[in-house]
Amino acid sequence: MLFEDLLSSESVRLRPDIRPVNLNIAIIEDNPQYRHSLETLFTHTQGFTLAQSFGSAEAALDTVEKNERWGNDSNWNLVLMDLELPGMNGIEATRRLKKNFPEVSVVVLTVFEEPTTILEAISAGADGYLLKRTTAPELLSQLRTIVSGGAPLTAIVARKVLELLRINDKGLNRNSSKSAPSKLDLTEREQEVLQCLVRGLSYKQCADHLGVSLDTIRTHIRAVYKKLQVHSVAEAVARAIREKLV
Repeated sequence: MLFEDLLSSESVRLRPDIRPVNLNIAIIEDNPQYRHSLETLFTHTQGFTLAQSFGSAEAALDTVEKNERWGNDSNWNLVLMDLELPGMNGIEATRRLKKNFPEVSVVVLTVFEEPTTILEAISAGADGYLLKRTTAPELLSQLRTIVSGGAPLTAIVARKVLELLRINDKGLNRNSSKSAPSKLDLTEREQEVLQCLVRGLSYKQCADHLGVSLDTIRTHIRAVYKKLQVHSVAEAVARAIREKLV
Protein backbone atom coordinates (compact mmCIF):
# COMPACT_ATOMS: atom_id res chain seq x y z
CA MET A 1 0.00 0.00 0.00
CA LEU A 2 1.06 3.60 -0.58
CA PHE A 3 -0.08 5.02 2.75
CA GLU A 4 3.17 4.34 4.61
CA ASP A 5 5.48 5.81 1.98
CA LEU A 6 3.65 8.88 0.72
CA LEU A 7 6.13 11.20 2.42
CA SER A 8 8.91 9.69 0.32
CA SER A 9 7.27 11.13 -2.77
CA GLU A 10 8.73 14.51 -1.75
CA SER A 11 12.26 13.14 -2.06
CA VAL A 12 11.36 11.66 -5.43
CA ARG A 13 10.00 15.00 -6.57
CA LEU A 14 13.22 16.80 -5.70
CA ARG A 15 15.70 14.34 -7.21
CA PRO A 16 17.56 15.97 -10.13
CA ASP A 17 18.32 12.68 -11.92
CA ILE A 18 14.69 11.81 -12.72
CA ARG A 19 13.58 12.51 -16.27
CA PRO A 20 10.72 15.06 -16.32
CA VAL A 21 7.35 13.91 -17.59
CA ASN A 22 4.00 15.57 -18.12
CA LEU A 23 1.21 13.15 -17.32
CA ASN A 24 -2.38 14.08 -16.58
CA ILE A 25 -3.69 11.27 -14.40
CA ALA A 26 -7.28 10.12 -13.96
CA ILE A 27 -7.89 7.74 -11.05
CA ILE A 28 -10.65 5.12 -10.91
CA GLU A 29 -10.60 3.64 -7.40
CA ASP A 30 -13.52 2.90 -5.09
CA ASN A 31 -11.56 2.81 -1.80
CA PRO A 32 -11.80 6.43 -0.53
CA GLN A 33 -8.68 6.25 1.64
CA TYR A 34 -6.50 4.74 -1.05
CA ARG A 35 -7.93 7.09 -3.68
CA HIS A 36 -7.11 10.07 -1.47
CA SER A 37 -3.54 8.79 -1.05
CA LEU A 38 -3.12 8.61 -4.81
CA GLU A 39 -4.63 12.07 -5.23
CA THR A 40 -2.14 13.44 -2.69
CA LEU A 41 0.77 11.70 -4.39
CA PHE A 42 0.05 13.09 -7.85
CA THR A 43 -0.86 16.55 -6.57
CA HIS A 44 2.55 16.91 -4.91
CA THR A 45 4.81 15.21 -7.47
CA GLN A 46 6.49 17.20 -10.21
CA GLY A 47 5.59 16.07 -13.72
CA PHE A 48 2.23 14.60 -12.72
CA THR A 49 -1.12 16.38 -12.69
CA LEU A 50 -4.25 15.01 -11.07
CA ALA A 51 -6.82 15.47 -13.83
CA GLN A 52 -9.85 13.80 -12.22
CA SER A 53 -10.68 11.10 -9.70
CA PHE A 54 -13.65 8.72 -9.61
CA GLY A 55 -15.10 6.09 -7.30
CA SER A 56 -16.64 4.05 -10.11
CA ALA A 57 -16.01 3.15 -13.75
CA GLU A 58 -19.46 4.38 -14.76
CA ALA A 59 -18.75 7.88 -13.43
CA ALA A 60 -15.42 8.06 -15.26
CA LEU A 61 -16.80 6.77 -18.57
CA ASP A 62 -19.81 9.07 -18.35
CA THR A 63 -17.52 12.07 -17.84
CA VAL A 64 -15.11 11.31 -20.67
CA GLU A 65 -17.90 10.36 -23.10
CA LYS A 66 -19.86 13.55 -22.31
CA ASN A 67 -16.74 15.63 -22.89
CA GLU A 68 -16.25 13.89 -26.22
CA ARG A 69 -19.84 14.60 -27.29
CA TRP A 70 -19.53 18.25 -26.28
CA GLY A 71 -16.23 18.63 -28.11
CA ASN A 72 -14.24 19.08 -24.91
CA ASP A 73 -10.90 17.39 -24.32
CA SER A 74 -10.71 15.47 -21.04
CA ASN A 75 -6.93 15.87 -21.32
CA TRP A 76 -6.19 12.46 -19.79
CA ASN A 77 -2.83 10.92 -20.65
CA LEU A 78 -3.16 8.00 -18.32
CA VAL A 79 -5.87 6.25 -16.29
CA LEU A 80 -5.03 4.30 -13.13
CA MET A 81 -7.64 1.55 -13.01
CA ASP A 82 -8.69 -0.58 -10.07
CA LEU A 83 -10.24 -3.92 -11.02
CA GLU A 84 -12.72 -4.63 -8.24
CA LEU A 85 -15.20 -1.77 -8.59
CA PRO A 86 -18.89 -1.36 -7.78
CA GLY A 87 -20.98 -1.96 -10.88
CA MET A 88 -18.79 -2.23 -13.98
CA ASN A 89 -15.47 -3.91 -13.18
CA GLY A 90 -12.09 -2.53 -14.19
CA ILE A 91 -11.49 -5.01 -17.01
CA GLU A 92 -14.69 -4.06 -18.83
CA ALA A 93 -13.98 -0.36 -18.18
CA THR A 94 -10.49 -0.80 -19.64
CA ARG A 95 -11.95 -2.47 -22.72
CA ARG A 96 -14.38 0.41 -23.27
CA LEU A 97 -11.79 3.12 -22.68
CA LYS A 98 -9.26 1.58 -25.07
CA LYS A 99 -11.91 1.02 -27.73
CA ASN A 100 -13.21 4.59 -27.64
CA PHE A 101 -10.03 6.43 -26.58
CA PRO A 102 -7.06 4.32 -27.73
CA GLU A 103 -4.62 7.18 -27.23
CA VAL A 104 -5.22 7.12 -23.44
CA SER A 105 -2.92 4.76 -21.56
CA VAL A 106 -4.62 2.54 -18.98
CA VAL A 107 -2.55 1.03 -16.17
CA VAL A 108 -4.20 -1.41 -13.80
CA LEU A 109 -3.44 -0.86 -10.11
CA THR A 110 -4.88 -3.71 -8.06
CA VAL A 111 -4.36 -6.33 -5.36
CA PHE A 112 -5.10 -9.20 -7.74
CA GLU A 113 -2.06 -11.06 -9.01
CA GLU A 114 -3.59 -14.21 -10.48
CA PRO A 115 -2.07 -14.87 -13.94
CA THR A 116 -5.45 -15.33 -15.60
CA THR A 117 -6.66 -11.96 -14.28
CA ILE A 118 -3.46 -10.30 -15.47
CA LEU A 119 -3.79 -11.72 -18.98
CA GLU A 120 -7.48 -10.83 -19.08
CA ALA A 121 -6.64 -7.22 -18.27
CA ILE A 122 -3.87 -7.12 -20.88
CA SER A 123 -6.21 -8.64 -23.46
CA ALA A 124 -8.73 -5.90 -22.64
CA GLY A 125 -6.07 -3.37 -23.66
CA ALA A 126 -4.29 -2.48 -20.40
CA ASP A 127 -0.93 -0.83 -21.04
CA GLY A 128 0.48 -1.97 -17.71
CA TYR A 129 -0.33 -3.92 -14.56
CA LEU A 130 0.89 -2.88 -11.11
CA LEU A 131 0.11 -4.19 -7.65
CA LYS A 132 -1.09 -1.91 -4.87
CA ARG A 133 1.76 -2.99 -2.62
CA THR A 134 4.07 -1.12 -5.02
CA THR A 135 5.79 1.73 -3.16
CA ALA A 136 5.12 5.33 -4.14
CA PRO A 137 8.61 5.91 -5.67
CA GLU A 138 8.35 2.68 -7.67
CA LEU A 139 4.82 3.55 -8.82
CA LEU A 140 6.02 6.92 -10.09
CA SER A 141 9.04 5.35 -11.77
CA GLN A 142 6.89 2.75 -13.50
CA LEU A 143 4.38 5.33 -14.73
CA ARG A 144 7.19 7.49 -16.16
CA THR A 145 8.05 4.65 -18.55
CA ILE A 146 4.72 5.25 -20.32
CA VAL A 147 6.16 8.43 -21.83
CA SER A 148 8.94 6.48 -23.58
CA GLY A 149 6.66 3.66 -24.70
CA GLY A 150 7.28 1.28 -21.81
CA ALA A 151 4.80 -1.13 -20.27
CA PRO A 152 4.67 -0.80 -16.46
CA LEU A 153 4.66 -4.26 -14.86
CA THR A 154 5.38 -5.14 -11.25
CA ALA A 155 8.23 -7.69 -11.27
CA ILE A 156 6.14 -10.51 -9.84
CA VAL A 157 3.43 -9.80 -12.42
CA ALA A 158 5.95 -10.05 -15.27
CA ARG A 159 7.19 -13.40 -13.93
CA LYS A 160 3.68 -14.79 -13.67
CA VAL A 161 2.81 -13.71 -17.19
CA LEU A 162 5.91 -15.41 -18.54
CA GLU A 163 5.19 -18.57 -16.56
CA LEU A 164 1.66 -18.74 -17.92
CA LEU A 165 2.85 -18.08 -21.46
CA ARG A 166 5.39 -20.90 -21.12
CA ILE A 167 2.65 -23.26 -19.98
CA ASN A 168 0.45 -22.24 -22.89
CA ASP A 169 3.42 -22.54 -25.23
CA LYS A 170 4.04 -26.15 -24.16
CA GLY A 171 0.43 -26.97 -24.88
CA LEU A 172 0.63 -25.32 -28.28
CA ASN A 173 3.81 -27.23 -29.09
CA ARG A 174 2.15 -30.56 -28.32
CA ASN A 175 -0.79 -29.79 -30.58
CA SER A 176 0.86 -27.83 -33.37
CA SER A 177 2.31 -29.00 -36.65
CA LYS A 178 6.01 -28.89 -37.43
CA SER A 179 5.59 -25.91 -39.70
CA ALA A 180 6.93 -22.54 -38.58
CA PRO A 181 4.41 -20.16 -36.99
CA SER A 182 2.94 -17.43 -39.15
CA LYS A 183 4.60 -14.04 -38.89
CA LEU A 184 1.26 -12.38 -39.70
CA ASP A 185 2.82 -10.59 -42.68
CA LEU A 186 5.17 -8.60 -40.47
CA THR A 187 8.01 -7.06 -42.44
CA GLU A 188 11.58 -7.77 -41.36
CA ARG A 189 11.83 -4.33 -39.78
CA GLU A 190 8.51 -4.76 -37.96
CA GLN A 191 9.78 -8.06 -36.56
CA GLU A 192 12.92 -6.29 -35.34
CA VAL A 193 10.81 -3.60 -33.66
CA LEU A 194 8.59 -6.24 -32.04
CA GLN A 195 11.69 -8.04 -30.79
CA CYS A 196 12.84 -4.78 -29.15
CA LEU A 197 9.50 -4.53 -27.35
CA VAL A 198 9.77 -8.13 -26.17
CA ARG A 199 13.21 -7.30 -24.74
CA GLY A 200 11.59 -4.48 -22.76
CA LEU A 201 13.19 -1.60 -24.68
CA SER A 202 11.46 1.77 -24.78
CA TYR A 203 10.56 3.44 -28.09
CA LYS A 204 13.70 5.60 -27.87
CA GLN A 205 15.89 2.61 -27.06
CA CYS A 206 14.39 0.76 -30.04
CA ALA A 207 15.19 3.73 -32.27
CA ASP A 208 18.78 3.90 -31.02
CA HIS A 209 19.24 0.13 -31.35
CA LEU A 210 17.96 0.04 -34.93
CA GLY A 211 19.50 3.34 -35.98
CA VAL A 212 16.25 5.01 -37.01
CA SER A 213 14.22 7.97 -35.81
CA LEU A 214 11.66 7.87 -33.01
CA ASP A 215 8.91 8.76 -35.49
CA THR A 216 9.91 5.80 -37.66
CA ILE A 217 9.64 3.49 -34.65
CA ARG A 218 6.18 4.84 -33.87
CA THR A 219 5.10 4.22 -37.47
CA HIS A 220 6.35 0.63 -37.33
CA ILE A 221 4.66 0.03 -33.98
CA ARG A 222 1.33 1.28 -35.31
CA ALA A 223 1.69 -1.21 -38.18
CA VAL A 224 2.57 -4.00 -35.75
CA TYR A 225 -0.46 -3.22 -33.59
CA LYS A 226 -2.73 -3.31 -36.64
CA LYS A 227 -1.39 -6.63 -37.91
CA LEU A 228 -1.42 -8.26 -34.47
CA GLN A 229 -4.83 -6.74 -33.68
CA VAL A 230 -3.60 -5.39 -30.33
CA HIS A 231 -3.75 -2.01 -28.63
CA SER A 232 -0.79 -1.90 -26.23
CA VAL A 233 2.85 -2.87 -25.80
CA ALA A 234 1.95 -5.44 -23.14
CA GLU A 235 -0.62 -7.09 -25.40
CA ALA A 236 1.79 -7.11 -28.36
CA VAL A 237 4.55 -8.68 -26.25
CA ALA A 238 2.17 -11.31 -24.87
CA ARG A 239 1.07 -12.34 -28.37
CA ALA A 240 4.61 -12.28 -29.73
CA ILE A 241 5.82 -14.67 -27.00
CA ARG A 242 2.74 -16.89 -27.14
CA GLU A 243 2.84 -17.32 -30.92
CA LYS A 244 6.64 -17.20 -31.37
CA LEU A 245 6.48 -14.23 -33.71
CA VAL A 246 10.07 -13.18 -32.96
